[in-house]
Amino acid sequence: MRPVNGRGAEPAAQAPVALIDLLDRLLNGGAVLTGDIVLSIADVDLVHISLRAVIRSITADAPGPAIIPPRARTEEY
Repeated sequence: MRPVNGRGAEPAAQAPVALIDLLDRLLNGGAVLTGDIVLSIADVDLVHISLRAVIRSITADAPGPAIIPPRARTEEY
């Protein structure tokens, strides 16, 4: 007898996923990581750090940062 899920269908086969495939899927869609770190002594919070990071891949069609030309050098400076 084979196990079935709640809808009566057989579950999909679980194929192993390589780390590079997982990273490719993650960067293709992007991810937001958040976290909090609290340093405390004797139940007294001393330091609270909030961390937030956006991870995404860079594509050729995405707008890049504006390029500002360097100032013209003059003898006055």
